[in-house]
Parts: sequence; C-alpha cells; structure tokens
Amino acid sequence: MAKVFFGQIIHSKCLDNLELITDGFVAVKNGKITSVGAKSEFELLPEKESYEVVNLTETQFLLPGFIDCHIHAPQIPNIGLGLDKDLLGWLNAYTFPLESQYKDAGFAEQVYRTVVRDTLASGTTCACYFATIYNNSNKVLTEEIIRQGQRAFVGKVSSNRCCPDFYIESGTDASVKDNIEFIEYVLAKNNERVKPIITPRFAISCDMELMKKLAELAERYKLNIQSHISENLGELDAVKEFFPKNKHYSDVYDEANLLTNRCVMAHGVHLEDDELQVLASRGTSVAHCPLSNTCLGSGMCDAKRLLAAQVKVGLGTDVSGGNRIAMNEVIRAALGVSHHLNVMKKQNVKGTGSVEPTKDHTDYVPLDYKQAVYLATLGGAEALAIADKVGNFLPGKEFDALLVDTSVYPINRYQLPSALTEKKSSEDNLLELLQKFVYVGDDRNIAGVFVSGQKVK
Repeated sequence: MAKVFFGQIIHSKCLDNLELITDGFVAVKNGKITSVGAKSEFELLPEKESYEVVNLTETQFLLPGFIDCHIHAPQIPNIGLGLDKDLLGWLNAYTFPLESQYKDAGFAEQVYRTVVRDTLASGTTCACYFATIYNNSNKVLTEEIIRQGQRAFVGKVSSNRCCPDFYIESGTDASVKDNIEFIEYVLAKNNERVKPIITPRFAISCDMELMKKLAELAERYKLNIQSHISENLGELDAVKEFFPKNKHYSDVYDEANLLTNRCVMAHGVHLEDDELQVLASRGTSVAHCPLSNTCLGSGMCDAKRLLAAQVKVGLGTDVSGGNRIAMNEVIRAALGVSHHLNVMKKQNVKGTGSVEPTKDHTDYVPLDYKQAVYLATLGGAEALAIADKVGNFLPGKEFDALLVDTSVYPINRYQLPSALTEKKSSEDNLLELLQKFVYVGDDRNIAGVFVSGQKVK
C-alpha cells in the first residue's frame, strides 16, 4: 500500500534544526518514506498515480512518533501511588510487591493490553520497556506489542541481590539462562519492530559477575542495553558501599562492559563531569525522566549540560515513578525543569540563592520547545541507536508518525480567531500550532498514529 500525505509537516533534523514544511507531502510505500518535500515536487514523481491521497486540514500537521526511552510496563497499576517516598522506599513499598504479581500470566495479560493500547493512543510509537524477572509474563508483553503494532524494546529484568525474597532471581546462572531463553524467544518472532534488550535493574541489585555476563550476552546477540544510573542520592551512597573500589557510578557499569553505543541509562541526575566524559566516549545515552525525578524528589537533571558534554539524550516517562504515560507531558516537564534550573543558576550567580556558584551561569539558556520536540522524537531515536530507522521524515526511514489535530479540545478552546492568524506567515502559524500542542494538547489532539506506515490508532 502506498500513501501520500499532503499538508503541514514538522520534524527535527538535529537539536537546533526543526524543519517546517507548510505546504508539503510525505510519500510512503511499504511502510517506508520514499520522498518528502514541497507539494509541488510530488508532481515530478514518476509513480505519483500509485499513491492513495490523504489530505490534511489547515489545523492538522504530521509529527514524528514519540519515543519513550524508559518505561516500566508492569508498574502502570501503581501510577500515582507512593510518590510521598524516596526512590528506595518506593521500590520496597510499592514496586517490588506489584512486580512480583506478574508471575501470573493472566494478570500480566490484563495489564499489558492496557499498557500498549494507552501508550499508542498517547502517541508513543516506540517504547523501551522494562518488564519483570518472569519470562512467562515477559512473553505476554512481547505478544501484545506485536499484536497492537507498536515498535518496542522489551527487557527481561535481571536482579540477583538486594531485592525481597519474594521477587529475586535464584542466582547468576539462572538469570543468564532465563535471559537467553527470552532473547531467543523474541528473536524467533522475526519481527523487525520488536527487539529484546539486556536489562540489569541497576548496580545495587546486580553483582559484578552478573553484569559482566549480561554484557557478554549483549555482545553475542548484538543487543541494546538499558539500566538506571545516578537517579537518587541514597542510591549513590549504596553504590559506593557495594563498589568501593570504583571511581564513580559510571565506572561500575564501565568495568562490567555495559556502557556501549547501544546502551541507554535512565536519569543521570547527579552525574559528575568525569562520568559525562565516560558516557560520551562510549556513546552511551541518557533517558531524561523529569516527571519521575520530580515526583520521587530525586533531583533536577540538567539536560542541556548532558547535551553540551556530547551525551545523547532522549526522554522517558519512567512510569510509575513518573505519573503520566503520555510523552507530551514529559516534554512539558522537561521544559519546566530546564527553566527552573535556569532561574536557580542565575539567582546563584547574583548571590540570592542558597548555593554558591562554581562558575558563571549568566549565559545559560534553558531548553526551548523545539529542542524538547527533538528529544521526544529524533533525540530518542538516537538514544536508542535506531535513528537510521525512525525519528524524523527522511526518505528511507520507516513512517512512524502522529497526525495532530489542533481543531479539537483541549487546544480548540484556546484558539485565536482566524482573522488574527491570517496576518502571520505560514511558518509562524504552523509554529503556533506546534506550541499549542506542546503546551496544551493531549491524546485527544492525536487523530492518527502510524507505525511502519500502518495506522494503529
């Protein structure tokens, strides 16, 4: 099936290059983008008659699908619970008890059907999922993702220590065996959209032997890796206690050979400058999770600092540490955190803050909404090492896209009269539609979701 979409198009080419095509087209064949450009250019295509035409309205635009670089699929039932606790207290009181229930595949089926449905409906065309230690329910999640048509990484969680007796693996060998079983199960599906991902929960819950063996599996099967790093101050203290010989948190993972150019580490709130150099040199990325960091009081991650250090950055919901599954909520939270940091830095320079500045922050510039859109799309693709496949609308990439409609609630409640907007340029009008979606919109403004060219919403 070949389709061509005529209308307004927005996508990022890099952090500071958001391309606007006000009267354009995207041609899609067999799930891949064959051509994109001004509408007049479509007439020059030799096979133009073979495309089914989809015309967008003046209040609609195409945006690349959102990429959630860090989400815990089994934790959805806990959204909104335990957020009066810190990270480690929250894990013990809420997270481990809930995840232990996924030994029951029937329970998992009920939850995962909702997880995939609702993330897709919110515009998440690609999700990087933490699952659980149980392969029977991990397979349920995999099957549900394939059935509903999402793109995803699915991680069998590995943890052989410092977890409750009712939710822990029996040992290193058992963990490795279960990982191999799940990896080969997913690969046997031969589905290009869904891949296994090596998933040590974090350094506290995995000893060095297990982490090294997981790194070997990642290399053997050429897989991505995901874990957590430098999220919470209590977590940092625990890592220092368990790994006293290592220079810092990143050095623990580096010794285990987990830091690769296919590795994404969630949070990175308290990373030291030396750690940023290590991550950048290894090509390891960070999933910035501002909602979770705020809800659990972990701190405010300075995404601009990471980017300035040449560390790849994407965004993550981190449900249920984060209290929303929608990526546009994460975009707003990322912008909020960046602006709060900007205020704090400049107050400290002026001597009105409680912390003495270590350097001049007067030239600090917070994230803007265009950059935040990049982080949620192409930045996420780069963080997950799939930017050759998705993330924007370059020819040859798969058509993972959102059809955004600003004519419906809640955005239409705040629209300006057309007489005012007519005085602006086409690009200015399109930018204002994007701003409305970023700051006001929600899933009701997502009229269509496409993954590999297939409409899944």
